Amino acid sequence: MPKEICEVTQVHEEAVTKVQQQMPDLSGLAKFLKALSDETRLKIAFALTVEDELCVCDVASIIGSSVATASHHLRYLKDNNLAKSHRKGKQMYYSLADEHVFQIVTIAYEHAKEGIANGSDAN
Repeated sequence: MPKEICEVTQVHEEAVTKVQQQMPDLSGLAKFLKALSDETRLKIAFALTVEDELCVCDVASIIGSSVATASHHLRYLKDNNLAKSHRKGKQMYYSLADEHVFQIVTIAYEHAKEGIANGSDAN
């Protein structure tokens, strides 16, 4: 099996400089993606691509957890700008923060599904 490294060290300075000059602070993006890296939170985000809004009780039922656990995960998504909430009477409803979050979850799911279909599921 070939090693997946360069066989010779040759830094392409122009390419490296170009990338370094354009590299933004990605800490916010890392935090955003970390919020989606938890399977339970990802399930919640996916559920919110199917239904525009769900109450905490609905989410708890969907993920098979207590209302307290669902509420904790929803608050984490909200704190990381992936979800928003509003109260209707005595119930708290959540939805995805915006169309970008919807697209990211949907595209990531499609990408993963293609990888599995092509036999490249690395687990």
